[in-house]
Order: sequence, then structure tokens, then C-alpha cells
Amino acid sequence: MKRILILFISLFTLIPIFAQTQEEIKGWSQKGVELYEQGNYTDAVKWFRKAAEQGHAYAQYNLGVCYYNGWGVPQNYAETVKWYRKAAEQGLVQAQYGLGTCYNNGEGVSQSYAEAVKWFRKAAEQGFTEAQYNLGNRYYKGQGVSQNYTEAVKWFRKAAEQGHADAQSTLGYCYLYGEGVSQSYAEAAKWYRKAADQGHADAQNNLGNRYANGEGVSQDYAEAAKWFSKAAEQGNAESQYNLGVCYYFGYGVTPNKAVGIKWFKKAAQQGNEYAKNALKKLGETW
Repeated sequence: MKRILILFISLFTLIPIFAQTQEEIKGWSQKGVELYEQGNYTDAVKWFRKAAEQGHAYAQYNLGVCYYNGWGVPQNYAETVKWYRKAAEQGLVQAQYGLGTCYNNGEGVSQSYAEAVKWFRKAAEQGFTEAQYNLGNRYYKGQGVSQNYTEAVKWFRKAAEQGHADAQSTLGYCYLYGEGVSQSYAEAAKWYRKAADQGHADAQNNLGNRYANGEGVSQDYAEAAKWFSKAAEQGNAESQYNLGVCYYFGYGVTPNKAVGIKWFKKAAQQGNEYAKNALKKLGETW
């Protein structure tokens, strides 16, 4: 009886010590974050490592990020993978996505789409938008999984509904061409608009095309020119060409051949073949 009582007391007294230690470890990780935000990466790494070696998932992930970018330590993708994996196996969604990205790109590990899919899926199922989008891309391209447009659309939609601009634009593309969904210009325009409103250049160009062609929206050259202009200003070559056409012929804007040629040249300088051909016909160089 006496022996049992002593064991009970010993265990009882260990509980607050353990809890205090966990608080201390959390404090080390937070200290690392504070130093990181101050731009003191070298000391941040010391604190991240101290907490990471005690199993703190966020510190493990942050240490991996430092190795990935060469912040406070020499860049080392293998070390990145090591620490991402430790955090990912504890269920940390950012680390799962990061580990999936390393496998996807062959950084610190042998490139493997199958492993990328595995880790993207774990993060995607926790609602992480980047992982959902990337998992959708693997299904769309048939990398690491059998190509399946329906499954791709499922994951694109999950990310798109959370406001992921790339996913919204890609979902618009799927509706435009009927890949994984029934073809619908109206749905294509809807999703392109959501991404375009966030400044996504490809979506702005594609929304401009829908207005120019009257697909899913009423034909409106002024609206087309508006969206082409937004994308062209961001350097989108196709929109630069399209905007050049609008100005050269006066579609939705006051005709101005000089301005049209200016945009043709910008597009041609990026290798746009339509713009190059237009300038050749006009006797212009770029």
C-alpha cells in the first residue's frame, strides 16, 4: 500500500512540471517567431531548433522554412524535408502541403508525384486551399494519380469557393471547355469574374474574351476592353494583343491606331505570334 501511494504522489507531482515544460517549449517557438519578424533569422533559427527538437510542430515547420529559403542557415532542401516531415506527421497542415511541394518539385527528395499527391491530399482534406488546388492539378494532369477531370474539378471547386484565385480561374477554364463538368459559358464567366476581381491576369483576359464574343454574358466591347486593359497592364501578352486590336479598330474604345500598335509591340516583345503577324502586315518592327 505504501509503495503504491509513493508512486501516486510521484506521478501527481510530475504533471505540473510536464505542463510547464510544454509552455516553455511553446515560448521558445514564439521567441523564434518574434526574432524572425525582426529580421534576426540567425537567432530565430536557434529558438526554432530548440523547440523543434522537443517536438513542437510549428517550430519544426518554421525551421524547415528557414532551411528552404536559406534564412539564418545555409539553404538545404534535405533539412527542409526532414523538419517538414516531422511536423507533417503530427498533422500540421502547412507542413503537409510543404512536404507535398518538395515531392512535387523534387526538392530535398527524389521527385515523386505519388508522394506529392499523398501529402497534398492530407492537407486538402483539412481545407488548405493551396493543397486543394494542387491536388486538383495532379488529377487534371494525371500526375501521381489516374487523370480524372471530374475529381480535378471537385478539388478546384473546394479551393475556388474559399476564394483561391488560381482555382477560380482554372474552374472557369473547365466550364469553358466542358472538362469534368457540363460546358457552360455562364459558369465560365462567373468563375473568371471572381478571379478577375482579385486581379488575376489570365482570368481578366478570359473574362474580356467572354465579353468580346458574347459567351455567358451579353456582348460588350467596352467591358471586353476594360478587362483586356487590366490584364495588359500586368504584362499579359494575349491581353496586350487583344487590347491592341480594340484600339486599332475601335472596339469598345476610341479608335487609336498608334495606341493599338503600341500594345501589339508589347505583346510581340513577349513572343505573341498574333501580335508579330499583325505588325508584319503593318510594316512595323518590334
